[in-house]
Amino acid sequence: GNAPPGVDPEAFSWFQAVDADRSGYISVKELKQALVNSNWSTFNDETCLLMINMFDKTRSGRIDVYGFSALLRFIQQWKNLFQQYDRDQSGSISFSELQQAFSQMGYNLSPQFSQLLLARYAQRSSNPSIQLDRFIQICMQLQSTTDAFREKDTGLVGNVRLSYEDFLTMVVTRMM
Repeated sequence: GNAPPGVDPEAFSWFQAVDADRSGYISVKELKQALVNSNWSTFNDETCLLMINMFDKTRSGRIDVYGFSALLRFIQQWKNLFQQYDRDQSGSISFSELQQAFSQMGYNLSPQFSQLLLARYAQRSSNPSIQLDRFIQICMQLQSTTDAFREKDTGLVGNVRLSYEDFLTMVVTRMM
């Protein structure tokens, strides 16, 4: 069939290929099988779930062809940004590239924090680096938690006081 109005024909044909069970929707599992990093590893479950939730207007845990088309545009934008920060064109982002990316995105984060992210999200190796899927995940979570922080930091001083339960509420509503 033809692509529905407002859906890129290429996205529509890819949607049909990814919709393995022909349900008319893409699940996290189907999305995971469709997306790969530059090293040919599949996207991780957490990133796929974050993205499905972002484009799932019905809160059903899956996306239709319109959500999938929007998701592909979203991924392409992140991929362009990722390639911009992947200065050595290795297909992954190293510690120094991650530091530069954060700085250029307006985040004032310590080298220790970037190291912590590498330890948490990079594949274990002597020279750890971040693949596209984890880059998207880190940036989405950083944006979300920064937005939550800014809601509390009304004076824009860079510090907030909040109760333990307020903190947990921020995390649960933004990250899960």
